[in-house]
Amino acid sequence: MSLDNSITTEGNPSCRRLSNVSASRADLFGGPNVLVPPKHLMASSDAAEIAMEMEMAKQHLEDESSSAEASPRAGSPVTTPLIPASTTTTDEFALAFDIDGVLIRGGQPIPAAIDALKYINGANPYGIKVPYIFVTNGGGKTEEERCIDLSRQLELEVSPGQFICGHTPMREMAAKYNTVLVVGGEGEKCRVVAEGYGFKDVVTPGDIIKTRHDTTPFRKLTEEEYRNSRVRDFSKIQIEAVFVFADSRDWAGDQQIILDVLMSKNGRLDERSETFDEGPPIFFSHNDVVWSTSHEHSRIGMGAFELTTIAFGKPQLGTFEFATRLLRQWRKDTHSIDKPPQTVYFVGDTPESDIRGTNEFNEISEATWFSILVKTGVYQEGTIPRYPPKKTCETVLDAVKFAIDRELTQKPTPSGNGAVRN
Repeated sequence: MSLDNSITTEGNPSCRRLSNVSASRADLFGGPNVLVPPKHLMASSDAAEIAMEMEMAKQHLEDESSSAEASPRAGSPVTTPLIPASTTTTDEFALAFDIDGVLIRGGQPIPAAIDALKYINGANPYGIKVPYIFVTNGGGKTEEERCIDLSRQLELEVSPGQFICGHTPMREMAAKYNTVLVVGGEGEKCRVVAEGYGFKDVVTPGDIIKTRHDTTPFRKLTEEEYRNSRVRDFSKIQIEAVFVFADSRDWAGDQQIILDVLMSKNGRLDERSETFDEGPPIFFSHNDVVWSTSHEHSRIGMGAFELTTIAFGKPQLGTFEFATRLLRQWRKDTHSIDKPPQTVYFVGDTPESDIRGTNEFNEISEATWFSILVKTGVYQEGTIPRYPPKKTCETVLDAVKFAIDRELTQKPTPSGNGAVRN
């Protein structure tokens, strides 16, 4: 592990700065942490302040969920020798970004993305920083792992607190369900995610196949899968819920197992329901039918395979509610205002999830959620989106320039709470 220094603020636990080159997932457990490109280990970039503040805000939200407090707790702004107190950050508006097709495509940064992140971290004509978070339907990894990936890709300081994956809100269901089947992703990663969320007894398709090989006649476990899977006595196990955390790497086998559980009697694999309606509920981390990769055509996602389910992720409103709570906590920590920013600009590439979810949540949210569609991902030039955005831009850089210009030149200046923090 490469560790620069631990930063402690009054009333807050230590916040560690870890190299994004040498840090592993295990290093990030027990946070709060910020992933840092090696060139910024000794001297923070402009992105450090917001990354640390969001990490602390998410830590406070997690503390709150395990206590009886009814509203977000107050924290102390992050000010350290590495982060001067003279930085200027607005609290009136914020930005939320999808990742695939907006910032990253095929594992590589979209060129405009690096400039866009610099722009909102102070390299703009107004000399301000804008708070921002990442809201992605991508899953199958912990938020910590996604943080490592994005920090490396964008060469930017990023914290797990800035990440909301499609399955992030599922952590709040760990107290309700004890034994769960978790599906999707690579190897054991989804089991690790689920256990990290607090689920006490996690079953994977590999466990079921290792216990009974003929469950999936055409799927054989690899040596690594076999080694990591666990033989279980399913005659004594009741699966209480099914969670699809990420796109499956073997839909044929995983769908067979999902159907076996759903058609069981009360989640017992050795008992088949006569009515086929006595099985446990199933939850999907998102319902995207397509998503953007390096391929010239969009690829299908788990939404193409859904049964009758309960879904999280975009466009489901729960993900946007979670994002609003995080931004509200950040604003209370840094500005002592117990409300979310007045406007949140969501930048996405998929009308059916990003734009639809933003527009529908805006109808019920105490904050204004403003949808911006970019042309670097799923959306195809010349088509008419089924769910029209409030603004369409060529790239994410154009989107953030529009948002900041709209706030600072086109809208009336609010009074009473100050638009920026010095």
